[in-house]
Amino acid sequence: MFRPRVIPVLLLKNKGLVKSVKFDNYRYIGDPINAVRIFNDLKADELVFLDILATREKRCIDLGFVRAVGDEANMPFAVGGGIQTIQQIKEIINAGAEKVVINSFAVREPGFIREAADEFGSSTVVVSIDIKKKFLGKQQVYTEAGSRSTGLDPIGWAQQMEANGAGELMVTAIDHDGMMQGYDLPLIQAMAAAVTIPVVAAGGAGQLTDFTAAIKTGRASAVAAGSLFVYHGARKAVLVNYPKNDELLNLFSPV
Repeated sequence: MFRPRVIPVLLLKNKGLVKSVKFDNYRYIGDPINAVRIFNDLKADELVFLDILATREKRCIDLGFVRAVGDEANMPFAVGGGIQTIQQIKEIINAGAEKVVINSFAVREPGFIREAADEFGSSTVVVSIDIKKKFLGKQQVYTEAGSRSTGLDPIGWAQQMEANGAGELMVTAIDHDGMMQGYDLPLIQAMAAAVTIPVVAAGGAGQLTDFTAAIKTGRASAVAAGSLFVYHGARKAVLVNYPKNDELLNLFSPV
Protein backbone atom coordinates (compact mmCIF):
# COMPACT_ATOMS: atom_id res chain seq x y z
CA MET A 1 0.00 0.00 0.00
CA PHE A 2 1.22 3.50 -0.81
CA ARG A 3 1.89 5.72 2.17
CA PRO A 4 3.11 9.30 2.55
CA ARG A 5 6.81 9.98 3.09
CA VAL A 6 7.99 10.45 6.67
CA ILE A 7 11.12 12.60 6.78
CA PRO A 8 13.55 13.38 9.63
CA VAL A 9 14.79 16.98 9.37
CA LEU A 10 18.22 17.41 10.96
CA LEU A 11 19.71 20.80 11.80
CA LEU A 12 23.45 21.45 11.49
CA LYS A 13 25.32 24.01 13.58
CA ASN A 14 29.12 24.08 13.63
CA LYS A 15 29.24 20.54 12.17
CA GLY A 16 27.06 19.10 14.94
CA LEU A 17 23.39 18.16 15.06
CA VAL A 18 21.19 20.49 17.08
CA LYS A 19 17.49 20.77 17.87
CA SER A 20 15.58 23.99 18.37
CA VAL A 21 12.46 25.26 20.07
CA LYS A 22 10.71 27.96 18.02
CA PHE A 23 13.94 28.35 16.02
CA ASP A 24 15.81 29.23 19.23
CA ASN A 25 17.39 27.52 22.26
CA TYR A 26 19.48 25.16 20.16
CA ARG A 27 20.58 21.98 21.93
CA TYR A 28 23.44 19.79 20.73
CA ILE A 29 22.23 16.26 20.10
CA GLY A 30 25.13 14.45 18.42
CA ASP A 31 27.15 13.61 15.35
CA PRO A 32 25.29 13.86 12.02
CA ILE A 33 27.02 10.95 10.30
CA ASN A 34 26.27 8.67 13.22
CA ALA A 35 22.63 9.70 12.90
CA VAL A 36 22.71 8.78 9.20
CA ARG A 37 23.96 5.30 10.09
CA ILE A 38 21.15 4.84 12.59
CA PHE A 39 18.52 6.06 10.14
CA ASN A 40 19.98 3.61 7.61
CA ASP A 41 19.35 0.76 10.03
CA LEU A 42 15.86 2.06 10.79
CA LYS A 43 15.08 2.37 7.06
CA ALA A 44 14.00 6.02 7.02
CA ASP A 45 12.28 7.18 3.82
CA GLU A 46 14.61 10.13 3.25
CA LEU A 47 16.54 12.76 5.22
CA VAL A 48 16.83 16.55 5.14
CA PHE A 49 19.90 18.37 6.46
CA LEU A 50 19.73 22.14 6.99
CA ASP A 51 22.79 24.22 7.91
CA ILE A 52 21.22 26.94 10.03
CA LEU A 53 24.27 29.23 10.07
CA ALA A 54 25.21 29.11 6.38
CA THR A 55 23.12 32.06 5.18
CA ARG A 56 24.14 34.33 8.05
CA GLU A 57 27.79 33.42 7.52
CA LYS A 58 27.46 34.02 3.77
CA ARG A 59 28.56 30.54 2.74
CA CYS A 60 27.04 27.34 1.35
CA ILE A 61 26.55 24.09 3.22
CA ASP A 62 29.88 22.26 3.31
CA LEU A 63 30.43 20.01 0.28
CA GLY A 64 32.64 17.68 2.29
CA PHE A 65 29.74 17.06 4.62
CA VAL A 66 27.39 16.41 1.71
CA ARG A 67 29.85 13.87 0.29
CA ALA A 68 30.16 12.18 3.67
CA VAL A 69 26.38 11.82 3.88
CA GLY A 70 26.27 10.62 0.26
CA ASP A 71 28.86 7.94 1.02
CA GLU A 72 26.92 6.74 4.06
CA ALA A 73 23.22 7.18 3.35
CA ASN A 74 21.11 4.35 1.96
CA MET A 75 18.15 6.67 1.43
CA PRO A 76 17.61 9.84 -0.65
CA PHE A 77 18.54 13.05 1.11
CA ALA A 78 18.22 16.79 0.60
CA VAL A 79 20.40 19.58 1.92
CA GLY A 80 19.95 23.29 2.44
CA GLY A 81 21.88 26.25 3.75
CA GLY A 82 23.24 29.27 1.90
CA ILE A 83 22.61 27.96 -1.61
CA GLN A 84 22.73 30.84 -4.12
CA THR A 85 24.15 29.60 -7.43
CA ILE A 86 23.54 26.98 -10.08
CA GLN A 87 27.13 25.83 -9.67
CA GLN A 88 26.56 25.16 -5.97
CA ILE A 89 23.51 23.04 -6.76
CA LYS A 90 25.49 21.12 -9.38
CA GLU A 91 28.24 20.37 -6.88
CA ILE A 92 25.74 19.35 -4.20
CA ILE A 93 23.96 16.94 -6.55
CA ASN A 94 27.29 15.54 -7.74
CA ALA A 95 28.22 15.00 -4.08
CA GLY A 96 25.25 12.69 -3.64
CA ALA A 97 22.21 14.75 -2.62
CA GLU A 98 18.98 14.17 -4.50
CA LYS A 99 17.42 17.58 -3.74
CA VAL A 100 18.34 21.04 -2.54
CA VAL A 101 16.33 23.09 -0.06
CA ILE A 102 16.22 26.84 -0.65
CA ASN A 103 14.70 29.38 1.70
CA SER A 104 16.27 32.82 2.19
CA PHE A 105 17.71 33.18 -1.31
CA ALA A 106 14.33 32.34 -2.84
CA VAL A 107 12.99 35.48 -1.18
CA ARG A 108 15.97 37.59 -2.23
CA GLU A 109 15.95 36.29 -5.82
CA PRO A 110 12.63 34.55 -6.64
CA GLY A 111 13.71 34.03 -10.26
CA PHE A 112 16.51 31.76 -9.07
CA ILE A 113 13.95 29.02 -8.37
CA ARG A 114 12.88 29.08 -12.04
CA GLU A 115 16.52 29.01 -13.11
CA ALA A 116 17.28 26.05 -10.85
CA ALA A 117 14.15 24.15 -11.90
CA ASP A 118 14.93 24.67 -15.58
CA GLU A 119 18.49 23.43 -15.05
CA PHE A 120 17.90 20.44 -12.78
CA GLY A 121 14.16 19.72 -12.94
CA SER A 122 11.49 20.73 -10.47
CA SER A 123 11.84 17.49 -8.53
CA THR A 124 15.30 18.63 -7.41
CA VAL A 125 14.14 21.96 -5.95
CA VAL A 126 12.44 22.19 -2.56
CA VAL A 127 11.45 25.62 -1.30
CA SER A 128 11.34 25.83 2.47
CA ILE A 129 8.80 28.30 3.85
CA ASP A 130 9.07 29.28 7.52
CA ILE A 131 6.02 31.05 8.91
CA LYS A 132 5.36 32.91 12.15
CA LYS A 133 2.50 34.98 13.50
CA LYS A 134 3.13 38.69 13.82
CA PHE A 135 1.24 40.94 16.22
CA LEU A 136 -2.53 40.71 15.79
CA GLY A 137 -2.11 37.14 14.62
CA LYS A 138 -1.26 37.71 10.97
CA GLN A 139 1.10 35.07 9.58
CA GLN A 140 4.17 36.07 7.57
CA VAL A 141 7.08 34.34 5.86
CA TYR A 142 10.39 34.56 7.72
CA THR A 143 13.92 33.90 6.47
CA GLU A 144 17.46 33.55 7.86
CA ALA A 145 16.55 30.79 10.31
CA GLY A 146 13.42 32.62 11.39
CA SER A 147 15.19 35.86 12.30
CA ARG A 148 13.92 38.15 9.52
CA SER A 149 10.35 39.03 8.68
CA THR A 150 9.74 39.44 4.98
CA GLY A 151 6.19 40.81 5.05
CA LEU A 152 5.23 38.13 2.54
CA ASP A 153 1.86 36.41 2.76
CA PRO A 154 2.45 32.63 3.03
CA ILE A 155 -0.29 31.66 0.58
CA GLY A 156 0.78 34.12 -2.11
CA TRP A 157 4.41 33.15 -1.63
CA ALA A 158 3.64 29.44 -1.95
CA GLN A 159 1.77 30.07 -5.19
CA GLN A 160 4.61 32.18 -6.56
CA MET A 161 7.15 29.46 -5.78
CA GLU A 162 4.99 26.86 -7.50
CA ALA A 163 4.71 29.14 -10.54
CA ASN A 164 8.50 29.56 -10.52
CA GLY A 165 9.03 25.81 -10.74
CA ALA A 166 9.51 24.52 -7.19
CA GLY A 167 8.91 20.78 -7.02
CA GLU A 168 7.66 20.78 -3.46
CA LEU A 169 7.26 23.06 -0.45
CA MET A 170 8.40 22.32 3.09
CA VAL A 171 6.15 24.39 5.36
CA THR A 172 7.23 25.02 8.96
CA ALA A 173 5.21 26.86 11.59
CA ILE A 174 7.93 28.50 13.70
CA ASP A 175 5.66 28.85 16.74
CA HIS A 176 5.13 25.07 16.72
CA ASP A 177 8.79 24.12 16.14
CA GLY A 178 10.15 21.87 18.89
CA MET A 179 6.98 22.15 20.99
CA MET A 180 5.92 18.58 20.16
CA GLN A 181 2.24 19.55 20.46
CA GLY A 182 1.18 18.96 16.87
CA TYR A 183 1.37 20.73 13.53
CA ASP A 184 -0.38 23.99 12.70
CA LEU A 185 -3.11 22.15 10.85
CA PRO A 186 -5.06 25.19 9.58
CA LEU A 187 -1.83 26.56 8.10
CA ILE A 188 -0.87 23.25 6.47
CA GLN A 189 -4.39 22.81 5.11
CA ALA A 190 -4.45 26.33 3.65
CA MET A 191 -1.04 25.91 2.03
CA ALA A 192 -1.90 22.51 0.58
CA ALA A 193 -5.17 23.86 -0.85
CA ALA A 194 -3.37 26.79 -2.49
CA VAL A 195 -0.94 24.77 -4.62
CA THR A 196 -0.86 21.57 -6.65
CA ILE A 197 2.72 20.54 -5.81
CA PRO A 198 3.46 18.44 -2.71
CA VAL A 199 3.44 20.19 0.65
CA VAL A 200 5.62 18.70 3.38
CA ALA A 201 4.27 19.52 6.84
CA ALA A 202 6.96 20.42 9.39
CA GLY A 203 7.14 21.92 12.87
CA GLY A 204 5.46 20.46 15.92
CA ALA A 205 5.09 16.69 15.65
CA GLY A 206 5.17 15.07 19.08
CA GLN A 207 3.55 11.71 18.44
CA LEU A 208 2.89 9.51 15.46
CA THR A 209 -0.79 10.43 15.30
CA ASP A 210 0.30 13.99 14.47
CA PHE A 211 1.46 12.57 11.13
CA THR A 212 -2.03 11.18 10.52
CA ALA A 213 -3.59 14.57 11.27
CA ALA A 214 -1.21 16.39 8.92
CA ILE A 215 -2.10 14.03 6.07
CA LYS A 216 -5.80 13.47 6.65
CA THR A 217 -6.81 16.87 8.04
CA GLY A 218 -4.01 19.11 6.80
CA ARG A 219 -3.95 17.42 3.36
CA ALA A 220 -0.14 17.45 3.32
CA SER A 221 1.60 15.11 0.89
CA ALA A 222 4.39 14.19 3.34
CA VAL A 223 5.40 14.86 6.93
CA ALA A 224 8.68 15.98 8.45
CA ALA A 225 9.84 16.16 12.05
CA GLY A 226 12.92 16.75 14.15
CA SER A 227 12.29 16.33 17.89
CA LEU A 228 10.15 13.23 17.47
CA PHE A 229 13.05 11.42 15.81
CA VAL A 230 15.80 12.44 18.23
CA TYR A 231 14.15 12.53 21.67
CA HIS A 232 12.70 9.83 23.88
CA GLY A 233 10.50 10.21 26.95
CA ALA A 234 9.27 13.16 28.99
CA ARG A 235 12.82 14.23 29.88
CA LYS A 236 13.77 14.33 26.19
CA ALA A 237 16.70 11.95 26.39
CA VAL A 238 18.53 11.89 23.06
CA LEU A 239 17.69 8.70 21.20
CA VAL A 240 17.59 8.59 17.40
CA ASN A 241 14.48 6.67 16.41
CA TYR A 242 12.12 6.05 13.51
CA PRO A 243 8.86 4.07 13.33
CA LYS A 244 8.68 0.70 11.64
CA ASN A 245 7.01 0.51 8.25
CA ASP A 246 4.09 -1.50 9.67
CA GLU A 247 3.40 1.27 12.20
CA LEU A 248 3.37 3.86 9.44
CA LEU A 249 1.12 1.79 7.22
CA ASN A 250 -1.34 1.48 10.10
CA LEU A 251 -1.21 5.22 10.73
CA PHE A 252 -2.19 6.11 7.19
CA SER A 253 -4.50 3.22 6.35
CA PRO A 254 -8.10 4.18 5.50
CA VAL A 255 -10.52 3.83 8.39
